[in-house]
Parts: sequence; structure tokens; C-alpha cells
Amino acid sequence: MKNNKGFTLLEMVVVVIIISILLLLTIPNVSKIINSVDSKACSAMTKVVDLAIAQFKLDYGSVPNSITDLVNGGYLDESQTKCSNGSVLTIVDGHCVYN
Repeated sequence: MKNNKGFTLLEMVVVVIIISILLLLTIPNVSKIINSVDSKACSAMTKVVDLAIAQFKLDYGSVPNSITDLVNGGYLDESQTKCSNGSVLTIVDGHCVYN
């Protein structure tokens, strides 16, 4: 008597189909979550820059002309001049905005 342990081709095909369906269902949701996280991270970064603007205003009596003024003054690091999604931060009317 022969002992055949293992999977048949049909069982393997069924498993591959199930895994494919699960991937098709999860990948679009993951991309939506990534976009949401990037947006929230950019909003948080604008708050950090707004706080640096407020500190600059307390020290110098006026708002900075650009993000570069904050970096040169030591209020921000160079890495804090852009969002994680690549959007550039700018100062408009004394507040930080991203585009």
C-alpha cells in the first residue's frame, strides 16, 4: 500500500485562488490608508511649522518671510520643510500651508 502525503493540483489551485481574492480585496484599502496617513502627517507638520513661526515672532517681533528663515534661525530642521508625501511647506500670511 502506497502512502501519498501531500496536496493535489486541484487543492493548490483552490488555495492560490483564495489568496488572490484576499489580495484583491485588501490592496485598495491599504492604498487608501496610506493616502490618509500622508495627509494627516502633512497637517501635523504644518502645526509644527506654525509653532516655529510663533516662536520666531516672539523672538523677532515679525513673522518670517520663508521656511528658510526658520531653518537658518534654528527653529526647524531641513527635514521639516517638506511633508512625507513630498508637498512643499510655505508661509502665507503668517501661517504654514502645503501644496
